[in-house]
Amino acid sequence: MQINIDTNSGFCFGVVNAIETAERYLENHDELYCLGDIVHNNMEVERLEKMGLKTITHDDLAQMKNATVLLRAHGEPPSTYETAVKNNITLVDASCPVVLRLQNRVLKGWENIRKMNGQLVIYGKEGHAEVLGLDGQTDGNAIVVGSIADLDKIDFTRPIELFTQTTKGKEGFAAIIKAIEQRIEAEGTEIPFIVNDSLCGAVSNRAPQMREFSAKNDVIVFVSGQKSSNGKYLYSVCQEINKRSYFVSSPDEIDPSWFSAETNSVGVCGATSTPMWLMENVAKKVEEITSTN
Repeated sequence: MQINIDTNSGFCFGVVNAIETAERYLENHDELYCLGDIVHNNMEVERLEKMGLKTITHDDLAQMKNATVLLRAHGEPPSTYETAVKNNITLVDASCPVVLRLQNRVLKGWENIRKMNGQLVIYGKEGHAEVLGLDGQTDGNAIVVGSIADLDKIDFTRPIELFTQTTKGKEGFAAIIKAIEQRIEAEGTEIPFIVNDSLCGAVSNRAPQMREFSAKNDVIVFVSGQKSSNGKYLYSVCQEINKRSYFVSSPDEIDPSWFSAETNSVGVCGATSTPMWLMENVAKKVEEITSTN
């Protein structure tokens, strides 16, 4: 049986940069605090915790003094930087450059749409770290929509400026745009509707690559942390193409019944928050299971 690891899967640049930043710091220091999970993958978080990385919450940050804190790739709202200055906290900022540029675009977009008595809408996951950072640029005034069902939050008689969380899928973003256009048309108003394509190309291009990979293999083992929004999306892409797609967070979750005698190839792939070493361990486990069948 052939076992293939998807070379397009694994950490995106932003995650790689955050992890390497933490590792470099911990080479010369015993500990480093990280505001939230550095990556939505428990096994990678555990690996870094053994090196001295300690995950904290925003509530913890508010109580800390004279500490060093890493900001992960997702980015942070202005309030986090204000807290750091107030509490004499040194920040190691590993925010993804793509996210930082988007935060600046959202800030400018909010300033402009507010002058028009309009609304700034973010297509993203409510409560997601990146979305909180983007919403912070509007002082918490952005309207966050996660699906078409959330569009009732929008007033379709007032101007709308739309952004998207960088890690959302192209299809979902296109569906939101179309649905908003239809609602505006149904309202019978001619309001400005400004669309900003703020998807990260390195992430959104994973979907077509994942479809191709899923079609080439009899069974797909998709590796991701349970908290990863990107993981949930890309796994759904795999299932769309290959019904024999299975989600695991560790090698221990692999079920031998997934691999029948007729299985000629197994593809191992993952999210932008999945480390390559974990996919390699999963592939090794699949090999152990299938070699004894």
